[in-house]
Amino acid sequence: MISIIVATTNNGVIGKDNQLLWKLSADLKQFKALTTGHSVIMGRKTFDSIGRALPNRTNIVISRQKDLIFPEGVLQTNSLEKAIEIAENYVGNEEIFIIGGGNVYEQALKITDKVYLTEVKTSMEGDAFFPNLDRSEWSEISRISHIKDDKNEYDFDFVELIKRK
Repeated sequence: MISIIVATTNNGVIGKDNQLLWKLSADLKQFKALTTGHSVIMGRKTFDSIGRALPNRTNIVISRQKDLIFPEGVLQTNSLEKAIEIAENYVGNEEIFIIGGGNVYEQALKITDKVYLTEVKTSMEGDAFFPNLDRSEWSEISRISHIKDDKNEYDFDFVELIKRK
């Protein structure tokens, strides 16, 4: 199964200047809980924004640059298709996670089975966006709403969507 995991604002922003624009502790905890033990596929800019390999996950970075040097534990390839092929070869990867950025999400949407979407209840200026998600192609199977608090600076919903067959 191929899953996208993403947090986005009401206006589709996922980041600016290669950074997240909000602090949502619960979202980071959910991300860690869902992706630990699985492969995570990301573009180079997303990897750069994280700054390190995510522990207890198979980290696969997509980049067309051949001369990049990644830390130990990070695999590099030049296409989403090859990244998925690499991920499928690791034991325990019944679910492969696409974790960004915008271009990788756009490529992955047509082959994705599930979306873990954190809807951040605000609009922001940004330079990275999640592609338009045609809700007619997806069924919402879960929604949990959260109110902002001292560890989460915005109201947000955790939403799970599965592709309609």
